[in-house]
Amino acid sequence: MRLLASVERWDRNTISCRATSHHASGNPLRCAEQLPAIAGLEYAAQAMGVHVGLTNRDKETNRLIGYVGAVRNVVLAVERLDNLPGDLHIEAWRLVDGQDSFMYQFTLSAGNREIMSGRASIFVSRIAA
Repeated sequence: MRLLASVERWDRNTISCRATSHHASGNPLRCAEQLPAIAGLEYAAQAMGVHVGLTNRDKETNRLIGYVGAVRNVVLAVERLDNLPGDLHIEAWRLVDGQDSFMYQFTLSAGNREIMSGRASIFVSRIAA
């Protein structure tokens, strides 16, 4: 499932992405014809995963899979994502860079309004052949 439309910019410590899939009636995270705000965690996780991939392009990434290990300090300012006007903007800042684990602070916004924020730990593991 790919929810992000584009990577707007990135550097060693940050990434900024854009998404439009929150408006799609076929979004696989919809429940009862709505996209709950907590689904924003998947948008943030995908942005963090893309960032890990972009900043580790020199390493072998074949057969790697990423997992969200924990989320902390999550604040939701809305109940739904599907009724927000315009695009979603996802920002993530790397706080910790380990060998196989990373910690990020993230925000989601729509228009000029922050709709979600929090912190997440990402773990990377190699899938057996």
